[in-house]
Amino acid sequence: MQKGWICYNHFEIVRWSGYFLYKQFLPGEYVKDIYQITPDTLIAQGIKGIMTDLDNTLVEWDRPEATPEVIEWMNRMRDAGLKVIVVSNNHEPRVSTFCQPAGIPFIFEAKKPLGKGFSKALRLMGLPKEEVVMIGDQLLTDILGGNRFGVRTILVIPVAKSDGFVTRFNRKVERRIMKGLKRRGMLEWEE
Repeated sequence: MQKGWICYNHFEIVRWSGYFLYKQFLPGEYVKDIYQITPDTLIAQGIKGIMTDLDNTLVEWDRPEATPEVIEWMNRMRDAGLKVIVVSNNHEPRVSTFCQPAGIPFIFEAKKPLGKGFSKALRLMGLPKEEVVMIGDQLLTDILGGNRFGVRTILVIPVAKSDGFVTRFNRKVERRIMKGLKRRGMLEWEE
């Protein structure tokens, strides 16, 4: 091949497009649960706002109310000056039942991974993307959406072993994506 020429054979295009496709699902960080995330760590990274998923991120998908531990975690974040908002694909009754008693702002039917819910959350927080993190338990909604929108992302292990119908399907797809990430050497943690 001559110097200065770029070789675009089909295999290289597929390999590079696969890499960039998988990179969209790669979280910035991976932790066991939300309690591993501290205000000091986020503030040191320049974070001023948290968008978090609800179901299987904060509590089990079928638990209607916030646990004392979740409320304490939220209060620690807010006491440190971080803005927190729940961004959920679930319906209003579910999200409001959880958030309103704890005084947590929320967006329901966010349609993640699409950007509308993320945009609304940024407007409500009054922060630029560079100062916000998205925390969630799903690659197909929380991480893909956060990455596409341009905010930092943190993946947590789902709180419950069970899921709703749609999420069960998503988990099957996510397992394949995780295998692809691992095969490409893109994972920096053990499952």
